Amino acid sequence: MSKKSGKAYFMISAVAQKYDIHPQTLRLYEREGLLKPSRTEGNTRLYSEEDLEQLETILALTRDLGVNLAGVEIILNMRRKMEQMQSEVNEFMEYVKRELARGIDDWEHRLGTALVKSSPTDLVRASGEKPK
Repeated sequence: MSKKSGKAYFMISAVAQKYDIHPQTLRLYEREGLLKPSRTEGNTRLYSEEDLEQLETILALTRDLGVNLAGVEIILNMRRKMEQMQSEVNEFMEYVKRELARGIDDWEHRLGTALVKSSPTDLVRASGEKPK
């Protein structure tokens, strides 16, 4: 394990041993674009905690669910897109909340500065009632 900018990084041999997989399997996952470990200046692969989480997902899909690598790639891409969409929905909801709060403040300000203070029910006549 090495440290780079305060984060822990693991070499391929340590990762292979920890997850009981062959280093060639890790190289295959990288070739397929499923893992993207960083590299040292000497070109040694370094796996971050995020890489290990991704590897755990890959192993769960392949070992536990029998998904092939093409399926893993599709699932990981869909997962990334769903996370991005969820982030966009959250952003939109925050925008709507801000706009609604601003609108309510604006209405309260308008009502507070109205020339005639009355409730909306005072302004509505009952049917059949003649104006005064």
